[in-house]
Amino acid sequence: MSAGDNTVKTTSEAAPPTSDESSQSSKPQRAEDGGPSRLQSVVSILTWMPPWCRWTPGKPPSFSLPLNLLFAFAGTFTVANLYYNHPILNILANDFGVSYLTISRIPSLMQAGYALGLLTLCPLGDLFKRRHFVLTLVLFTATLWIGLCITNNFVAFSALSFLTAISTVTPQLMLPLVGELAPPHRRAAALSIVVSGNLLGILIARILSGVVTHYTSWRNIYWLALGLQYFIFILLWLFMPDYPSTNPGGLNYFKMLWSILAICKRQPVLMQASLISFCTSACFTSFWTTLTFLLAGAPYHYNSVVIGLFALIGIAAMCLGPVYARLFIQKFVPIFSTILGECINLVCILIGTYSGRHTVAGPIIMALGLDAGMQISQIANRSAIYAIEPTARNRVNTAFMVFTFLGQLTGTSAGNKLYSEAGWVASGSLSVGFMVFALFLCALRGPYEEGWIGWHGGWSIYKRNQQSADGKTVEKATAVSGSSDMKQAANKDEEQGVQDAASAINEKRDIPHDSDGTHAMDSKNNNDSEVEKQHEDRS
Repeated sequence: MSAGDNTVKTTSEAAPPTSDESSQSSKPQRAEDGGPSRLQSVVSILTWMPPWCRWTPGKPPSFSLPLNLLFAFAGTFTVANLYYNHPILNILANDFGVSYLTISRIPSLMQAGYALGLLTLCPLGDLFKRRHFVLTLVLFTATLWIGLCITNNFVAFSALSFLTAISTVTPQLMLPLVGELAPPHRRAAALSIVVSGNLLGILIARILSGVVTHYTSWRNIYWLALGLQYFIFILLWLFMPDYPSTNPGGLNYFKMLWSILAICKRQPVLMQASLISFCTSACFTSFWTTLTFLLAGAPYHYNSVVIGLFALIGIAAMCLGPVYARLFIQKFVPIFSTILGECINLVCILIGTYSGRHTVAGPIIMALGLDAGMQISQIANRSAIYAIEPTARNRVNTAFMVFTFLGQLTGTSAGNKLYSEAGWVASGSLSVGFMVFALFLCALRGPYEEGWIGWHGGWSIYKRNQQSADGKTVEKATAVSGSSDMKQAANKDEEQGVQDAASAINEKRDIPHDSDGTHAMDSKNNNDSEVEKQHEDRS
């Protein structure tokens, strides 16, 4: 590779090693003194791959429910890293001897690091093999996390928080991978499991951190998080298959980053889904941030333990993600499911906002509705955007998550400011405005519209193609998926396409028949040859 060419190449196109080669490569090389060096032994252990995880083109690993649950578990306790500090900031301030204003920079630093990781690391999922990339990030994060457990220096704690947040993007690599592996007609159900896991991580982190710190030390929750991360690394090392790169020919890193803007420009469905996600995320974070102030003040005056238990309401709702996917997403076009989710959000926000000062039932209904509505809209939007740009799903996910993340920041800052100035009703009214705008965005494009605005193609809420994720896009089976369902669906689509071609040719041709049937026979032969030619082209 020349000095002027900064194109990164992967090794996905290399022939798979034989069993003898694999066994030889798994053994540490001998040092010159006749024994393996310690570093070589460690590297050999970390890079060794169990036989059931190795990629075989003729018989690739299948995507199963246990693997789906593993990805969800990894996402849950990886995204939790960002939120352990939220309910214990006052205790951290006392322990490090800094002011509340100074300690409040820790969540901001972690959010900034996470945003940087989204922009710089997540697009690499379109370039590298996912197994090696994910394992490297998890191990790097877990190793740095040790410093957070033992340091007594606030500057070091701040720097390590920022660095660990950068590499805590594993959940955002899992989602595009699931979107790639799951059959299109089952993508919503598979994504719902991982999305539920990610949202659970946000709430579980708050509960665990608050309870453990209340009865012991704040360092214990960080040690617990460390153990969970190494446990995730071991599970992924044992069971995550070695999926090849979706771009084995390599990509220029900087052009790859720039291409995110190009994808947004040419994909209206991505921009529509991203803007809707911005509004939904803003409402979600605004509610859970200002809820603490509402419940701690008049007329409730709840203590921190009771306030923390409110997260259990959200956990109960989020566990229903697969149910929502089966009932409200799989059979319908994504935009209808999104509208349904946003309507649920709007109704429950109205109830919670204007009754929350009088009865605790208002915030409870709002929590249940927001969690349900957000899951339905998020799963439907992700199901739609993963149907576009098959070789750039990580970049698509990056664009979607940048808008989602900006929505979270907007909801947190704007919600807190409005609550401090005008109270609960003011912050809730902002969420009402966000939901109305989200429904307006839904109304701009129909389910079968190819342009930026309009409802061309029909109004049907049911998918025209039940084997498709978005109801219209026919996705070909990829080498990565190895799914028999996708292959069967592709074969059915091919057979149907050949039949449609034959019908079109027969209808188009209107050749007069001679008494001896010569022209009719020639026409039939021509039709058959054209059908065979189209079948060969499809193959």
